[in-house]
Amino acid sequence: MCFSPEADLVGGVVVGVIGIDVLRHRDGRGSHNALIALPLILGFHQFIEAFVWLSLQGHISPGIGRFAMWVYVSIAFVLLPVFVPIAVFVMEPQEKRRRLMAPFAAIGAVVGGILLAAMIRGPVDVKLRPYHLAYSLRLSYGGVVVGAYVIAVCGAWLLSSYRPVAVYGILNLFAVIVIAKLTVDGFASVWCGYAALTSAAIAIYMRRPSRSRAPTLAGA
Repeated sequence: MCFSPEADLVGGVVVGVIGIDVLRHRDGRGSHNALIALPLILGFHQFIEAFVWLSLQGHISPGIGRFAMWVYVSIAFVLLPVFVPIAVFVMEPQEKRRRLMAPFAAIGAVVGGILLAAMIRGPVDVKLRPYHLAYSLRLSYGGVVVGAYVIAVCGAWLLSSYRPVAVYGILNLFAVIVIAKLTVDGFASVWCGYAALTSAAIAIYMRRPSRSRAPTLAGA
């Protein structure tokens, strides 16, 4: 995330609390379990990045920082492009929309596999920048892979028959475009931080009465 290790620590704790609140308001909706888990994953993701910061600043050992970096990039580059479209897919009640969402899950799986292979080949590195961390790995056709990543993590939201979920997808896509223009090398850090903080939107959605969370289109 931007700014500092303190911001990551506080952000991770806050998002984790949001995740617990989401769990408390699940109302037995099994189809939403993956969506419910997302704030907890993102909260942990931000919390672990604080140790990357602290290592680069010399406050903790490089070994701990390196381990934290690998956990962070594994979530950012491998887990999220697979998990996010699946989370939206499994909660969608309309068969037609699920068929349209399936390609996004497939794209996410391919992207996650490509990035995992690049991580295994190495090198994977992170550098300290003003107000963010810059993660890097050796990747062929990087622009194509990054574009596919954005499609995977943003596309399925836009097709949801749950209106608040679709609106969240639109806002998330807009944020991706803005962040990409503001910082290229810090995209993984800044966008993941944004995604974690906007987990509050998931908490607000789950706090709504079950009836208001029903799909908004006729025939849903």
